[in-house]
Parts: sequence; structure tokens; C-alpha cells
Amino acid sequence: MSQPTSYPKEKIKILFLENISDKAVEKFKQQGYTNVKKLTGALSEEELIKEIKDVHLLGIRSKTKITKNVLDHAPKLQAIGCFCIGVNQVDLGAALHQGVVVFNAPYSNTRSVAELVIGLSIMLIRRIPDKNKAAHEGIWMKEAKGSYELRGKTLGIIGYGNIGTQVSVLAESLGMNVMFYDVETKLPLGNAHAAKNLKALVSEADIISLHVPETAQTKNLVNKEVIRSIKKGAILINYARGEVVDLEALAEALKSGALSGAAIDVFPWEPEKNGDRFETPLQGLSNVILTPHIGGSTEEAQVNIGDDVSNKLYQYLERGITNGSHTVPGISLPPVEGAHRILHIHNNKPGVLSAINSELSKHNINILGQYLKTNDAIGYVVLDVDQQLSTQAVELLKDVKETIKVRILY
Repeated sequence: MSQPTSYPKEKIKILFLENISDKAVEKFKQQGYTNVKKLTGALSEEELIKEIKDVHLLGIRSKTKITKNVLDHAPKLQAIGCFCIGVNQVDLGAALHQGVVVFNAPYSNTRSVAELVIGLSIMLIRRIPDKNKAAHEGIWMKEAKGSYELRGKTLGIIGYGNIGTQVSVLAESLGMNVMFYDVETKLPLGNAHAAKNLKALVSEADIISLHVPETAQTKNLVNKEVIRSIKKGAILINYARGEVVDLEALAEALKSGALSGAAIDVFPWEPEKNGDRFETPLQGLSNVILTPHIGGSTEEAQVNIGDDVSNKLYQYLERGITNGSHTVPGISLPPVEGAHRILHIHNNKPGVLSAINSELSKHNINILGQYLKTNDAIGYVVLDVDQQLSTQAVELLKDVKETIKVRILY
């Protein structure tokens, strides 16, 4: 059932940064949201503060940093859409306490990354970078020495999540043996099997591929000590996060021949924009492929991400649905015929729901439907109330103690 929003659609300001897919822009314009602005690059904190003052929905990718300072200057902001896998560029704690919903697209580019990891494995195990370099320099290097097939080799996957499992399936289809290591117990796909620990995996795998998030526990996960345990002549691929591998130690291992190759897409420090100077200790090393954080950058992935995140933003804006949110608890409810819907976000303290019901009851406002969900910090209530009294209900709810945000949806 389609419901008109309580606020004129043309007055809802939407800002998309970092050249987000046109699919996202089209999604909102087709639904009557005409005030959509799209910028091709990221913005600095100062620039963003100027732009975000009257913005209701914000779309970003990985370069734009949403700090508490930015959020403090965005009083109308309802939701942030991260058009990428991660959300580490957003201060989630600040967003949570300001009742700003944060969405991302955790699955939309997994296939793109998985395919590239397999392609890199083939290129590196055949020593294609060396042969390519020689051919460009006019040197004919036709030889089989040091070149191998993937079939029968062991792939070690560190992080058996959305991407790691897809890599696992693709690798098995090429005849590889697959082992994995994850901090959580995971059900293996196909014939893959879990390694006892990280050291056991790196000491047995011919190719090691990383697919872990960036956390305090994964920083320098592959350090000098772990690199010493890697099987001699193995290949390391990191298309996960830049802080996961000690690049200085990796460079030493490649120079000494302890490792035969590497492919790195993510780095501890990355330039802000295309054309900026970039440096890494891995530059100039033999059989090393360096790419500029493009693991998930395919046309298909960008369309999928655009569809996924814009749909989540749209569903929240029009129906109050928060499934997939990293801040506000997830709720999904169908519209109720003949009612006005109010969204209430509050600090998760005892007695708030009771106060909401008492306040509405005192003023004879009939509640036709109600749903509450909480996390450790905040609560999210969806209320369907009598149409004739919805405006009064909103004003009453604004005065309830611990209220963060109240919005009449329709």
C-alpha cells in the first residue's frame, strides 16, 4: 500500500557523494523526491559541514568521514547510506546517540571481489607480472620455471564470511583444496575444512587470501611472526583491509624469496582522490600486483550497491523500516490502513514506553498499532495512531523524557 509522506517530498533534501551509482538517484526521483544532489568526489569535514546543514538523507562511499562534529551540524539528518561493504568511515556511536540510521551493502560486491581473487591467484602462480614486465621492456621470457597450475594446490582463506565462502566455492570448482580459519565456528561449503589455528593455515596453504574486517583484533593480523610461519614460496593476497598486513615485513619476505608473490589492494594509508601520490614498500618488487582499492569496483557491483542501499534508505524514509541498520534497532512493519504512523527514537531507559502510552492515553489518543525494539543504547518505537490526533501525538511524544527523535511518517 502506497502512503503519502507527511512532509512534502520536494522539500526532503538528499545528498549523494563520491559518484554514487545513478541507480540511487533515479530511485528517489522516480518516487517524487526531486531535491537530490549528486557530487562526484568526497568532501572534507569542513566542506561537508557546510553541505549537510539541511540534508535529510546522506549517501557516501568509503572516503567520506562522518565524524561526531559533522553529525552535530546535521540537525535534520535521518539516515546515512554507505554505498559500500563497510561502515568504519562513520562514527557509529555518535550516529546512534543522535538517532541517525546507518545502512550499508554488505553483500552486493562479494562476487566481484571473489572473482578477482581467483584471477589474481592464476596470474601470480603463473608469474604473469614478471613476464608482462619483461615483454613491455622488449625481453622474451618464454619459460615454465616457477609457473604452476591452481589445480591440486591449497588455498587458505582467513575470514570465512560472505566473500571468503564465495572464493572457497570458486576455488574448488578449479580443483583446489580449500582450508579456512575464522574466529567463529563456520559450516564449511563443499569440501573445505577448518584449520586448527592461523599458524596451521599459513604453514600449509600455497595461496593465502584475507577476508576479515578491520578491528582491533585484526590489526597487523599477518605480522612478522605469522609471515615467518608461511609456507616457503606461498602467495599472499589481501583484498580485505589495509591495517591487516604488516607491509614492511611482507616486503622483506618477498625480497628474500620466502614468499613467491603477493597481490595487495588495500593499504594503511590511501590517497584521498585519483592522481594523488601513493607510496608503499611493495613498489617495484617482482611478482607483486598492486591495485588501488578496486576489489569490489565493477559496474555490476556499483549497480547492485546502488539498488540495495537506496532501497533501504527509501524504505526507512517512507515506511520506517530499519532492517540492516547499524544503529537503530531493526524493525519492519506493513502500513496500517486508516492510521498515521509516528517514529520515536529514544535512549534505552526503563519506563519510556510506559511514558509514551500514558501520555497518549491521558489525551485520549487511540493507538492502533505499536512495536518496540531496543539495543543496548537506544529504543525504536513505531506507533500507528488515530489520524485526527496524530499531530497532537507528535508534540506530546517530543516531551517524553529520553526522546532523541520523533517523526510523523504519514
